[in-house]
Amino acid sequence: MRNPAIQNDFSYYRRTISRNRINNMHLDIENEVNNEMANRMSLFYAEATPMLKTLSNATTSFVSDNKTLPIENTTDCLSTMASVCKVMLETPEYSSRFSSEDTLMFCMRVMVGVIILYDHVHPVGAFCKTSKIDMKGCIKVLKEQPPDSVEGLLNALRFTTKHLNDESTSKQIRAMLQ
Repeated sequence: MRNPAIQNDFSYYRRTISRNRINNMHLDIENEVNNEMANRMSLFYAEATPMLKTLSNATTSFVSDNKTLPIENTTDCLSTMASVCKVMLETPEYSSRFSSEDTLMFCMRVMVGVIILYDHVHPVGAFCKTSKIDMKGCIKVLKEQPPDSVEGLLNALRFTTKHLNDESTSKQIRAMLQ
């Protein structure tokens, strides 16, 4: 999402390799990516947030493959992680213990990531009133940070969640993400 040029760079690499094959210039064949892997990499990088999409698919697959495990086990774990991150960020006593801005950013990224995972796995998502995630509080915590550092995270919530635009999402939450 923050580095769209990587897909273009990879396409350039593939065209160069293809031209080299046509011209019989097998320069460094052992380090060359084979066609099947290159196709899979292209599909991976075609996503706006490829790693988050992969995690979301894996978590959704885990839940659907393990029908004997209650879905609440997974969603409770994700909501607890989001709540812990929110409390760590909003409580000065805890956030002052972080020695680096990178740690704060990591905590915000984890919070947003688990919210998105929860939204993809839970049948009604993270934005409904019955959600175990305090979405208003989480968005408020993000908006209290410098705008340039959290714009990508807010965009991730806007554009990679499944249920934000559902009717069950409160207008107040939608307005906070506008």
